Amino acid sequence: MLPESLFFSVFLVAALALFAWNARRLVRYLKVGKKENRFDRVPERLRRVFAIALGQSKLLREPLAGVLHALIFWGFVILLTAILESIGEGIAPGFSLAFLGSLYPPLIFIAELFGLLVLISVVVSIFRRLVAPPERLRVSGHAKWDAVLILFLILVVMVTMFGQNSARIALGLETAPAARLVSAVFAPSFTGDGTHMWFRIFFWGHMIAVLGFLNYLPFSKHLHILTSIPNVYFSSLGPKGALAPVNLADESATKFGATDVEDLTWKQLLNGYTCTECGRCTSACPAHSTGKLLNPKKIIVDVRARTMQKAPLMLAGTTEGAAAGNTLLDHFITEQELWACTTCMACVQECPVMIEHVDTIVEMRRGLVLNESRFPDELKTTFSNLERNYTPWGFGHASRADWAEGISVPRIADCGTAEILFWVGCAGAYDARYRKVSRAFAQLLNRAGVNYAILGTEEKCTGDPARRMGNEYLAQSLITENIATLNKYAVKKIVTTCPHCLQSLGREYRQFGGNYEVVHHTTLLNELVEKGKLSLPAAVASKVTFHDPCYLGRYNGVYDDPRDLLDRVGGITRVEMKRAGDRSFCCGAGGGRMWMEEREGKRVNIERTEEALATGADTIGTGCPFCMTMLTDGVKERDPAGSTKVKDVAELLWEAMEGSNDR
Repeated sequence: MLPESLFFSVFLVAALALFAWNARRLVRYLKVGKKENRFDRVPERLRRVFAIALGQSKLLREPLAGVLHALIFWGFVILLTAILESIGEGIAPGFSLAFLGSLYPPLIFIAELFGLLVLISVVVSIFRRLVAPPERLRVSGHAKWDAVLILFLILVVMVTMFGQNSARIALGLETAPAARLVSAVFAPSFTGDGTHMWFRIFFWGHMIAVLGFLNYLPFSKHLHILTSIPNVYFSSLGPKGALAPVNLADESATKFGATDVEDLTWKQLLNGYTCTECGRCTSACPAHSTGKLLNPKKIIVDVRARTMQKAPLMLAGTTEGAAAGNTLLDHFITEQELWACTTCMACVQECPVMIEHVDTIVEMRRGLVLNESRFPDELKTTFSNLERNYTPWGFGHASRADWAEGISVPRIADCGTAEILFWVGCAGAYDARYRKVSRAFAQLLNRAGVNYAILGTEEKCTGDPARRMGNEYLAQSLITENIATLNKYAVKKIVTTCPHCLQSLGREYRQFGGNYEVVHHTTLLNELVEKGKLSLPAAVASKVTFHDPCYLGRYNGVYDDPRDLLDRVGGITRVEMKRAGDRSFCCGAGGGRMWMEEREGKRVNIERTEEALATGADTIGTGCPFCMTMLTDGVKERDPAGSTKVKDVAELLWEAMEGSNDR
């Protein structure tokens, strides 16, 4: 019969070898994805790891769950020393880290303290899962019981660790028994000849639980324990929300976009491994929250499932069987799910492990549009309008500057150059309601003496709607034409009233050689007020709630400027909605949804309008043409008496200034 230490060594090697084989298998599966460089800017990536992965900053946005997870995470990191000590003890009986000298007592004291915190956190977490789960955790089947099993294994690891340490103290083998905060309490329970037997039971129970836990991870949703730090490290450092361009000039490409896992990048496949199925993305998703089929969590889990199904076949070089004939698109993810996305980035904002859901969704939209011409019928008209009139709406291009009639708005073709280019945007040029915003903003610029100009009929749609709807070819044609126009006039700085134009011009045009400083009109107005070029008098007393546009807030980080402006107008009392700032709820128009019918569930704009009306505000302020349209429609339905108004911040400022002239 093998000595116990030798038997343990064989057991340890076998367990680690099995884990290494499964880890290698998972790494090999990633190789079926497309190449992508995520190995640059190492210092920035490490800082992100320390803040998000180690610091748990995104998890702590939800206090209770965040604290519980942080305690378990940090507990396990600290308890690695205790696990290594047990492994050493199994290989060489009597092994201890006591050779660390004076460092040893505080080390084991901290380990015991965090072991206790982990134990408490696990018990509370099991209670939450089984007795009082939050809405996002109310799942059944594998996901629920997989989580419970993992928590139970952690519980066993903790209990056996304390049992082992208590028995060791009772046997008189502990170097610093007083430092064993918890174990010392239970050590007197072990007496007599059976103590050594209990020590062996707890030791083997501890090792089987630890190594069993390790080998279960590659088959569990808790694989994120191993992949979350790499996933955070490799998360995008590019401009937030900027879509990766498609190389349409690549003559070797057989298709564009994605229809199956091999069309996604290795990082997008790693996202699938890393999904914790916590449901934070789903609970924040406006489409899912209003009864649509889309579930961001399911999208990523489906990528993982398809990777596990197809990668072995690809690596083996086989095309036989039903699984080989499947695709990610249609067999796992439906068109209906993809087209429900508003690209609001709430899912990405809430994900604690930096999964990039929107990029994957748009990549599959590209697969539908560019390869198969599959898209909602109403988008045929939208694409046609963009091709013919350079706007998603059916207006003639020659009327693009008609909004400025009657006020002094210089055109850059006439003045040759300007300090700031006012990019009006399609809504600002054509939409009857938003043209009033363009006029108000232009008059504010005139009042402040700003040296600005517009392109007039030389301006075309930025391409944002086409790009988010997957029509990269159309988007890039508009982008390159606009860049040529902007560069012709040596434009350096641009201001726009549309956050979608802000995102495209400021963050995505750089991918195609268009480098400009682009600001939102609320940011520029705030600067003008701070410099004393605009003075804001008292307005008629009103109660205003500000709706954060997704592309202004989550995409570009502008939250304070519009609020600061409203606060500077005397007479305005500002109130916040339940969901505001980086947790703002989408209006429902992004991602091309502005031009698609909403046939499932409750309308997203109605959900947001009800939340705005619940504040008791008489005015809903915003800074986006899409949001204005959606909220105005919502108010018409939910407040038909018209007691609540929807206005852009620029309008509120201009009205205050004009009102002061009338008094």
